[in-house]
Amino acid sequence: MPLSEHEQRMLEQMERALYAEDPKFATALEGSGLRRYTRRRVYQAVAGFLVGIALLMAGMVFQQTWVSVAGFLVMLGCAVLAVTGWRKAPKPGEQQPAGSASGGGGERRHPRQRRSMMNRIEERWQRRRDEQGQ
Repeated sequence: MPLSEHEQRMLEQMERALYAEDPKFATALEGSGLRRYTRRRVYQAVAGFLVGIALLMAGMVFQQTWVSVAGFLVMLGCAVLAVTGWRKAPKPGEQQPAGSASGGGGERRHPRQRRSMMNRIEERWQRRRDEQGQ
């Protein structure tokens, strides 16, 4: 659901205020670092999946069951990493939520936690506006 014009203006004001207060923190929240990290993680998982296939096939060729089982487990683990990394990767042109800084473990946050973080930021913003208005 797209934001209304009023909500877009409020968001732009919040972004400008964030850049004015703490430019270093604001640039960390831009998300390019997280996007790069997530993409790299997915590529590594795909490469690991291919290694798992190779182990599975080698175990079958040399009739070593434990190698095949290890290959299957590697494939399974890498598939899980790739899927979770792919789901959490931001879409092109999409802004990152305020709770996910690059390199700060933000990729493990749940959507519910992001929403509450945004609510807290919005409440702080409203309090500052009210204090400045008085």
